[in-house]
Amino acid sequence: MLFMNMVTFSVRTLLFSVLALLATHVLAAPKQPNILFIFSDDHAYQAISAYQHSIKLVQTPNLDRIAKEGMIFHRAMVPNSICGPSRATVMTGKYNHLNGFYNNSNSRFDGAQQTFPRLLKAAGYQTAIVGKWHLTGAEPSSLGFDYWEILPGQGVYYNPPMNRMGQQVKHTGYTTDIITDLSLEWLKRRDKSKPFLMMAQHKAPHREWSPNLKNLGWNKDQKFAEPPTLFDNYTGRGRAEYEQDMSLEKTFTKLDAKLTVPGSLNEEQRKTWNAYYEPRNAELEKASLTGKELVRWRYQRYMHDYLACILSVDESVGRLLKFLDDEGLAKDTIVVYSSDQGFYLGEHGWFDKRWFYEESLRTPLLARWPGVTKPGSVNRDIVSNLDFASTFLEAAGQPIPGDIQGRSLLPILRGQTPADWRKSFYYHYYEFPGAHSVRKHYAVITDRYKLVHFYEPDVNYWELFDRVKDPQEMRSFSEDPAYAKTRAELHTELTRLRKELKVPDQDAPESIIRPNAPKGEPGAKKKKKSDAK
Repeated sequence: MLFMNMVTFSVRTLLFSVLALLATHVLAAPKQPNILFIFSDDHAYQAISAYQHSIKLVQTPNLDRIAKEGMIFHRAMVPNSICGPSRATVMTGKYNHLNGFYNNSNSRFDGAQQTFPRLLKAAGYQTAIVGKWHLTGAEPSSLGFDYWEILPGQGVYYNPPMNRMGQQVKHTGYTTDIITDLSLEWLKRRDKSKPFLMMAQHKAPHREWSPNLKNLGWNKDQKFAEPPTLFDNYTGRGRAEYEQDMSLEKTFTKLDAKLTVPGSLNEEQRKTWNAYYEPRNAELEKASLTGKELVRWRYQRYMHDYLACILSVDESVGRLLKFLDDEGLAKDTIVVYSSDQGFYLGEHGWFDKRWFYEESLRTPLLARWPGVTKPGSVNRDIVSNLDFASTFLEAAGQPIPGDIQGRSLLPILRGQTPADWRKSFYYHYYEFPGAHSVRKHYAVITDRYKLVHFYEPDVNYWELFDRVKDPQEMRSFSEDPAYAKTRAELHTELTRLRKELKVPDQDAPESIIRPNAPKGEPGAKKKKKSDAK
């Protein structure tokens, strides 16, 4: 009897211990990580040294550090390669036909819709955004931000006015430095009892690519290697490529070329500016360049200025990473660096973005999460800025709403790509008529192929690209009989994606740009200057 009582007591003790342990695990929720999201504007993946691009342009040691200590993504894509719509996708995890922000010309963001910052705030996060906003129609507070200080519209590179929680303020200095300073100030005074979401969003390196004055002459006038497609004449493609207005040959302005001095410089800054640019501009005038030689000069000037902006962004990343190190926050913070889309650095003779072509479709994406992501990881799955919202919500231990179209990257960050991960991607560009005259088009993209449909108002044709046979995308194989089967398969996949993603057969009235429409009517173009340059 005594033996039986001892056994019963031992079983009860063991049972209570197990139950206590389970209760502890249930009650002690996993620690919510901090999230530092660093976002730039028009940053080409070619301009990050970690991507080891064939043409060596610039060294970015701080961005490379994120890749070295985390994961670099080689097939990160955006569903609409233009500033405002891309930011709307980040906030909502949805395509533009569902979040309602189609273009930079007439779209307005509905701040009442679901956004991941609002969901994180409800989950106990303190939230802040500093820098470029560009979601016309809404203030950051309506999207779930506790603190915000943003550039009006596109903002300026020097001495920027900003909007701080509804109050207009004016700063002196270079905008990339100022955005970094303000982000660090908020991080230092935050409520340390809560996890944070900090979105530090740079204007750089957006047009006109105006450098930090301390970086003028950074490359010591050394020549940059030209991309092999700098003088692309668009043979083998369609009307849209011929009619675009974004080339170094025809579209590059005096302001782009720094032949005009920015109006926001103060007297002291102007002296530094003039000391660098004036003698070089005088040499250009004396040379009287034309044709290809003028394009080559513009390319060199463009690269100096654009990459100088990248140097400042990289320095900013270094300062933010150092803060995390100094404060002992690095191990508890997810760091993500990306851009609203890619950019052309002379490929096809272009600057800007907008197209399905690789340089604008792809965006840089680097992520570090100590203890979760293996350092030095390389990923080549098709991922997207659609996936950011789901990723941050799952990382915070929150449910992912069923209407979000992106998927969480957490399995990938852990090194385990799900078996059903996407093998194709849908792209849709709406802004025509508009800046740079790129025609409306949508596309299905796989690891190898792109099937593209240019449509309305007065064009209707298809292009098909094979990145294995034609990695520089210089020829459409759409009418090649050898690609008939491939084209049919891609058509089927495109149809499936449009149905799955709930893309309407006809573009929504509010997505259509009507420059002369009365204010307030669907399609009416905003009078305010935005990303049109």
